[in-house]
Amino acid sequence: MDLTTTYMGMKLRSPLVPSASPLSEDIDNIQRMEDAGAAAVVMHSLFEEQLRLESYELHHHLTQGTESFSEALTYFPDSMNFRVGSKTYLEHIYETKQKVKIPIIASLNGSSLGGWTNYAKQIQQAGADALELNIYYVPTDVDLTSNEIEQTYIDILRAVKAVVTIPVAVKLSPYFTNMANMAKRLDKAGANALVLFNRFYQPDINLNLLEVEPNVLLSTPQSMRLPLRWIAILYDRIHADLAATSGIHRGDDVLKMLMAGAKITMLCSVLLRHGINHIQVIEQEIREWMQKHEYESIKQMQGSMSQKHCPNPTAFERAQYMRSLTTYKPEWTATHDTSYYFG
Repeated sequence: MDLTTTYMGMKLRSPLVPSASPLSEDIDNIQRMEDAGAAAVVMHSLFEEQLRLESYELHHHLTQGTESFSEALTYFPDSMNFRVGSKTYLEHIYETKQKVKIPIIASLNGSSLGGWTNYAKQIQQAGADALELNIYYVPTDVDLTSNEIEQTYIDILRAVKAVVTIPVAVKLSPYFTNMANMAKRLDKAGANALVLFNRFYQPDINLNLLEVEPNVLLSTPQSMRLPLRWIAILYDRIHADLAATSGIHRGDDVLKMLMAGAKITMLCSVLLRHGINHIQVIEQEIREWMQKHEYESIKQMQGSMSQKHCPNPTAFERAQYMRSLTTYKPEWTATHDTSYYFG
């Protein structure tokens, strides 16, 4: 049974790829992922804010007091010689590549052009097989237009593509005026893959402390519906590969994403809940389903239920939305007319 797939030109043993998470901060964990059947690993992210803060602090300490005595300037090394923030990350990539055979995909998490190009080059030099741009951008400026926001994504991608030769994926949120058009623009700008979708972790309010606090909620299988829909719509309409992330917990979830048109499926919450070895469980579920339904390879199913090949392509569009609401019957009122609930 052939589970192999290709992603950004890389041949992978299966479509199961752990996504960026704290698990990849430990090389032993990455080795365990490989042993459990992971086809590749996306490293934990290098954050733009972290780089800015560390760069500012280093500059402050290197120049503190130098305005008092001109001779003091010679006591400090040139701050331009420091690779702030990225050094540990780059060493981690290099050391990981020495210990595993599967592809290592680095992750840059930011929202502006900044120094991404410089760090992208260093990541390639450290040995990463590919780079994922995790553009985590929540615009709050009421005067910022949608066109300006979208152009930021295009500019970041083009700038990075101009300085590296390794494949580059863009991890997106679903919050665009026209997701299909944005995907097309990123495709034309050189994206080798699109990762759908980034999950924004919304803050909460602590009623006891009266403070806003972070609140990380792991995904559930219900979260996969949104990426499933858009992967099915975009399949074969753009050249970039499509990667599915968010809500993938079972073999069935993986199979559905592949049928929608995904090249790979990314795992995060399920591994944080059940452990790294759960990769083996998911792979076994895939194999059992394929054997039962007489599939010989992953390639047979990829895109088979996309909008292009689906017997009912409108299921991915508005017509199915109205039909779903008008035909749904709550279990507790199955014998009553409930159409007015959806007025």
